[in-house]
Amino acid sequence: MKYSSKNAQETEKLGKKLVSKLRGGETIALTGDLGSGKTVFAKGVAKALGIRKKITSPTFVLWRLYQIPKPGRIKYLCHIDLYRLTQSQDILALGINEYWQRKDTVCLIEWAEKIKRFLPRKNLFLVKFEISDLNTRKIIIDGVSDVRS
Repeated sequence: MKYSSKNAQETEKLGKKLVSKLRGGETIALTGDLGSGKTVFAKGVAKALGIRKKITSPTFVLWRLYQIPKPGRIKYLCHIDLYRLTQSQDILALGINEYWQRKDTVCLIEWAEKIKRFLPRKNLFLVKFEISDLNTRKIIIDGVSDVRS
């Protein structure tokens, strides 16, 4: 699906909308240039899951695990930011792959293009962000089975 977002509020709303498709075990792989809206989208996902903490990109710590306060099937959001990752195999050393496809967890990965060969094959949403102009973003969401090709 292709979307056009005119501001941060629309981008966040789109992240919230995606949550209705989540059942647990999904990976949301965000790709796009710096400033294209990945973190704003992540905030929308987190808010829709009921997380009240301030959501920022975990650029320096690489990942954060949030507990979902609402009772339900999804218990955790694993928010990953790979901007500083220099070698894709380093992702395995962090132990993040242990959260991929856990039935009680949704993994959201910013800069996912850095590790596309390690992304899970199932339950994957690929979200591409493109900057159209100063305020407008083109956002393409695909639920795909394999982005490695």
